[in-house]
Amino acid sequence: MKAAQSFIGKHRNTTAVIFLGALAMVCVVALSARAQRTRMSPYQGENDGVNVGGNWYAFRSENKMTAAKIVRFELQADNYLSWSRDNKPRVELVCTNRKYTNADFSPGAPLGPPNRPGFWGQPQIEVMVRADDVHHTNGWNWIDGRSLSMDKGTTRELIGAHIFKVQLPGPRGPEIAEFSPAGLDLDQVKRACDLTPKKTSKD
Repeated sequence: MKAAQSFIGKHRNTTAVIFLGALAMVCVVALSARAQRTRMSPYQGENDGVNVGGNWYAFRSENKMTAAKIVRFELQADNYLSWSRDNKPRVELVCTNRKYTNADFSPGAPLGPPNRPGFWGQPQIEVMVRADDVHHTNGWNWIDGRSLSMDKGTTRELIGAHIFKVQLPGPRGPEIAEFSPAGLDLDQVKRACDLTPKKTSKD
């Protein structure tokens, strides 16, 4: 009788250990899934980013003086550039009060000097862009040596593309930042920015 009770007690202990182990595993998986759906914001006063499809994250904030509602969509590149091994290139699309404000490209490290003037004489860097089947060159405004201001047309190509690449001059010659923009929830972009994708096919 005592042997039977001892066996039952040990069986219960083993079952409890297995149950607790399984519960801990479920919690770890749940936390990991949540971490993959969110991203910490680097900016004070901005909420952490929430995944809005594919590799895109949306960060929300409010201007403390004007109470303007700001949404920042961010897409990180798939690769590093040779001179920016600590941070991947990224594109940021900013919208204020449900209107498109601007879009910037950052290589993840300081840029080289401008290589052309804009229409008004503003400093620019000439880049080549590929969006699916379409490629073209653009002069993007050079901002404090750390980012380039994208034109609205290219931004619209980006949000609807499956392939997006930016070739820019680097210390050792031209380099390409490669992005995978597919999967973005375009309805959220429409609501936050009043922005729609632009056709990127030659057909």
